[in-house]
Amino acid sequence: MTDSLTTRQQQSQPRTLAITGGKGGVGKTSVALNLSLTLAREGHRVLLLDADTDLANVSIMLGRYPTRTLANVMTGECRLRDVIMESEWGLHIVPGASGVEQCVDMAAEDSLRVLRALSKLEKDYDYVITDTASGLQKTGMHMIAAAELACLVVTPDPASLTDAFSLIKLLIRRGYRRTPSVLVNMAQGASQARSVFQRLESAAQRHLGIQLHYLGAVWRDETLRQSVLNQRPVALMNPSDPSCRQFRTLCDMLNVRLRQLPPRKAGIAAYWHRISTAPAVPAPASGNNESGSRPDPVAECKRLIAGIGKVLDENNDASLLRYEAFNGFFALLGRTIDADTIEIIQTGMASLDWERLDKEQRAHLATHLNHLASRVDPQSRRDRSGQSNAQKEVPRKEREPYYDRISFGDQSRLVRALREQPSDISLDQLLRSLAGTDRNGS
Repeated sequence: MTDSLTTRQQQSQPRTLAITGGKGGVGKTSVALNLSLTLAREGHRVLLLDADTDLANVSIMLGRYPTRTLANVMTGECRLRDVIMESEWGLHIVPGASGVEQCVDMAAEDSLRVLRALSKLEKDYDYVITDTASGLQKTGMHMIAAAELACLVVTPDPASLTDAFSLIKLLIRRGYRRTPSVLVNMAQGASQARSVFQRLESAAQRHLGIQLHYLGAVWRDETLRQSVLNQRPVALMNPSDPSCRQFRTLCDMLNVRLRQLPPRKAGIAAYWHRISTAPAVPAPASGNNESGSRPDPVAECKRLIAGIGKVLDENNDASLLRYEAFNGFFALLGRTIDADTIEIIQTGMASLDWERLDKEQRAHLATHLNHLASRVDPQSRRDRSGQSNAQKEVPRKEREPYYDRISFGDQSRLVRALREQPSDISLDQLLRSLAGTDRNGS
């Protein structure tokens, strides 16, 4: 291990990993901290960056409450090295708080001092692990893009899989071309962990056309839960403890995966610098920007929307104004109609309060929406019998035989069950009984 450690120390850039998740509560921070501590315990130089701008709690899980974070570095109150916390086994932690978001958003000339310090700092480590914010926030997207490997933490909770799929879909639409790794947390065992991963990968292959990588799993146990309450991670326990040992196994699987990937030539600091120097949207010619600097496009959009809302509020009968505003927004969306535009329209329609409409208004709206759907895709219009034109005109493609292991269990169990069934049972009854959905509950 000494030779490999020396080789890694001679590299100009560390191996970078982003621990992320589609939703909160999946144990993302616990995984990031225990993984970092385990790597540090094995003799690696590890830097853990707490980039969760909503719940920056890496230090809290260690019983530490830092007085300075990356936000203080951004304001020039201290140097980057001054905020580093050293934990057990020599693990270095950078408390992020809102400083991470500021670093992504600030202008190039303002961030240059911090980015130079970060670029020099990260070269001192073998691994830089980032605990990102959960969900679809812009900062989290940037942290995933900056790392050479993204580790998506999921749980058996169906909502976790749904949110994880949404995160993957957004990454793909924004140009992410690397293969995300998946870690199943809080699993009851290896069989359940594999089943959870297969459900997510099946959806990714079917709807996004991509494959995922199975990094491993962390079992649900009382020791791990109690370690969070006691603010003492399981990675600090005796190496023979099962909860500690599983993170050593996870580190081995991580290194196997990283050896399959070429090291990136630029680190996190270089990525942030590219983002901060990206061309901004030009300011409107009629704007009142006296300083000549380009405004933030997001802030400008919010300002304009707030202005429209104020105009509508100040007019008692704003029906015509609302009509003009709504048509104007849809005309803008139609300029570059694509998958993102469709998702924006779907989200906007779903946010409307349909409960405020009476029964007659709902029926009237439903009629118009059905008419619109028939214009968008004429073949989707259904006749009175309920069968679509596409179903009547296009021959149905034969589905390939597929064995659903999640529903019916292992094939040996299926064969055994077939032998035990009476000869007069129907196929439909047999399949329902195997899947556990027959009426008798067997």
